[in-house]
Amino acid sequence: MIQFHRQFDPQQIKLLIFDLDGTLIDSRLDLIHSVNAMLKHLGRPELPGDVIASYIGDGAPMLVRRALGDPRDEGVIKEGLELFLGYYRVHKLDHTHAYDGIKEMLSAIRNSTAISRQMAVLTNKPVIPSRAIVEALGLAEFFIHVYGGNSFSTKKPDPKGAQTLLRETKSRPQETLMVGDSSVDVITGRNAGLWTCGVTYGFAPHTLCEAPPDVMVDKPHELAELFA
Repeated sequence: MIQFHRQFDPQQIKLLIFDLDGTLIDSRLDLIHSVNAMLKHLGRPELPGDVIASYIGDGAPMLVRRALGDPRDEGVIKEGLELFLGYYRVHKLDHTHAYDGIKEMLSAIRNSTAISRQMAVLTNKPVIPSRAIVEALGLAEFFIHVYGGNSFSTKKPDPKGAQTLLRETKSRPQETLMVGDSSVDVITGRNAGLWTCGVTYGFAPHTLCEAPPDVMVDKPHELAELFA
């Protein structure tokens, strides 16, 4: 169901900026396995999948910090991050897949005859695995850029990545929509002056009540319907 909290004209949108994890792809299981492999290597007990999933969204360093219980020893966090990234680098595509309907949604938006639109990815996941996943899942053709959590000096919800995309595409904030599954994405959009769309099928829809987006959709095809 499409729910507007603040009305805007989808036909005026020329740039869509997508989050990755929980928005375009279901990477939950590979992230859970990678965190627990890191914990096991450090001699710590594994964590339930739901707990780890609740830690996703603010980048790999914060995911590792949370999984380790926010220790004061930065050396432990650094070691944990290296272990996590090393495991994830190899296993990032074991179970990860695009959500049902994502390719069809992206294709519908790209092929809309009403207006020419560009699409990009802005994620807090490190950029190298992000681009590798987008490529492996056959999504790269839809995006002019894929930027990650280490592409800039700051991560979402800081607006730097979104502002960079605005400059590179010569888009205006009022012509741009930020799409994501969490309050981090909504706040990023707000910080950059963009319209925002929350998807409720992802990892963190419960956080959308903390920062309600301008519009919410329950399924990918509903996003395509907005731009039909």
